[in-house]
Amino acid sequence: MSGFMKEFKEFIAKGNVMDMAVGVIIGGAFTAIVNALVDNVIQPFITLITGGGTDVGGLQIRVNAETVIDFGAFISAIINFLIVALIVFLLVKSLNKMMAMTNIATEESEEPAPVCPHCLEEVKDGATRCPHCGSEIK
Repeated sequence: MSGFMKEFKEFIAKGNVMDMAVGVIIGGAFTAIVNALVDNVIQPFITLITGGGTDVGGLQIRVNAETVIDFGAFISAIINFLIVALIVFLLVKSLNKMMAMTNIATEESEEPAPVCPHCLEEVKDGATRCPHCGSEIK
């Protein structure tokens, strides 16, 4: 039994499990943000444009007294999924664009490494001799 516990501790301590746990927690928080955006911004905007929103209730087929096939709920779920997927796509796309702009700004601010005037190889800053050709660097 102690071997099992040791193996379980090693499994839990691995970085992949911790990364997954953090991803699930962040995903839950992100879901709340996206749902708030959809419920409080996107849906009222769609209601304003269409005059009725995305509610397609009433598209039901009654099989018997207890059984109802509700196409309206299914169509509403598809519409909500598409709205959420669009919002997530736009957020990820804008985040990637901001990250790319940050990387470009960082790359531009870095000074180029010193180059040996004789062999044109890169040398460490402050070096007095080139490690490639042995020439003296002033």
